[in-house]
Amino acid sequence: MTATRGHRITVEQGTEHVRAVHDGQVLAESRRPLVLRETGCPVRYYLPPEDVRTELLSPSDASTHCPFKGDASYWSLPGAADLVWAYPDPKPEVAAIRGHFCFYATETVAD
Repeated sequence: MTATRGHRITVEQGTEHVRAVHDGQVLAESRRPLVLRETGCPVRYYLPPEDVRTELLSPSDASTHCPFKGDASYWSLPGAADLVWAYPDPKPEVAAIRGHFCFYATETVAD
């Protein structure tokens, strides 16, 4: 956990069954997501690369900087730019998310 001036981030091993789907195509499915909770942001699921269909994704030129997590790299699908991101070298406080993929639209699957 990290906290700065009221800003807090936690990363925990989740047990949720989550799936990322775009235009009816499953891009990722995992039963072992990392759950990232950050002040002022929605809960995000970071999925291990083995659970992501990376062959469908193309690296993007986009990048963003978060003062709490580090620099993010993005991947796209045809017609869907910057759909997924990852932190290749995250800040030490959130090192667990290194190399895991996060999607804007991730659904929890009821088993």
